[in-house]
Amino acid sequence: MSSLLQEALAAETLVVAIDPGKVVNRVWLASGARGLIGEPVSLPTLCAGVDELVRLIGGSASEGQPVIAIEATGSLHAAWTAELERRFPGCVRLLAPSETQAARAQLGSRRFKSDDRDCAALVWLARQGLGRAPDAPALEALLGVVRHRRQLVAELKVLRQRLHDQLNRLCPGLSAPQGHGRALDLLRPTGRAVLACAVAFSGRAPTMRSLLARAPGRVTRATAEYWLERWRACLAPPLDAGLRAQRLGLDLERLDALLAALANTDRQLIELLAQTQGQVLTSLPGVAAVRAAAFAAHSLPIERFPTPERLYSATGLAPASYQSATISRRGGISRQGLPDHRDALMAIAWGLSQASPAFRERAREYTARGFAPIQARVALARHACRLCHTLLRTQQPYDEERYRQARSRGR
Repeated sequence: MSSLLQEALAAETLVVAIDPGKVVNRVWLASGARGLIGEPVSLPTLCAGVDELVRLIGGSASEGQPVIAIEATGSLHAAWTAELERRFPGCVRLLAPSETQAARAQLGSRRFKSDDRDCAALVWLARQGLGRAPDAPALEALLGVVRHRRQLVAELKVLRQRLHDQLNRLCPGLSAPQGHGRALDLLRPTGRAVLACAVAFSGRAPTMRSLLARAPGRVTRATAEYWLERWRACLAPPLDAGLRAQRLGLDLERLDALLAALANTDRQLIELLAQTQGQVLTSLPGVAAVRAAAFAAHSLPIERFPTPERLYSATGLAPASYQSATISRRGGISRQGLPDHRDALMAIAWGLSQASPAFRERAREYTARGFAPIQARVALARHACRLCHTLLRTQQPYDEERYRQARSRGR
């Protein structure tokens, strides 16, 4: 059935359109020869809903395997997609909400959205052979870990800002931001020791022994003396220092839990990446498992992108263009696609610009031509995208000398 992708369906083929929801899914059964089969139904997202759908498909009196078109809306479709793929192997197709919206426009109801109109659009798209097969279980699991890790990193950024704010209120002037003296990195042993002492002594300056004893790693005496002198020069703690220290202590526990969750996620990410074709990206200089997994999760299967340009356009970094008659304009980056995909490619370009001699040379060339730093990174991302596409397609590890030779030939 997967061979029918991008091929128009026969008139007698049964099409099952599913618009997923949180509690119920809207379902249509239709075929080109018979039109709508029965009335549209709303089925619960539980096991009973899937069993009822299987019964409806069996009672439709249609020959052959059905084509099940599901709108890929966030994670709402994931459970039904997995179960229906298990019961009807190769019959499930996923369609993006943007495709459904475009189909509604073709059907004359772009600005009139409803579950039934979405189902009608799904039937229209499936009849033309559009849609993609569900991802492999390993790739789906990798994508879940990548998205979860991105959420954890966002939470960590917010928590670090809150810890700096609490420390500055408890010990005014101690935690200065960058550009205003020596910065205090709260994730390093020195920062953790300062936070622990601020909690233990309610903002009062500790002794050298107390600071070194609370450090989770190595802290030199010179570093400890610097922060102690700075601490003693700070203004007195506020009157509610005890209450602030309690709140800071609770946030420190959240920080420990968040760092443990990140470490566990990184272990899962490494294991899952090894089960996919994205493992080859770790052969790139400056690209470890985290960056490789973030890009591979949104780029695989690579067969979805026949050319590197299609992959680059999907990240949203390709410049927007407008052409009409004799008018031709190019704008900034299009920003289409997922921001996660775009950020992953930019991270790979940054890693290559730091660790690969060939990409460092390209970066210097762009700088000499007057490119701003962000412009140079976007230009490097285009070359990085071509390189990643080649590695994912050929499954050959990166070779610096081979890349230089290909570049000298103008490839």
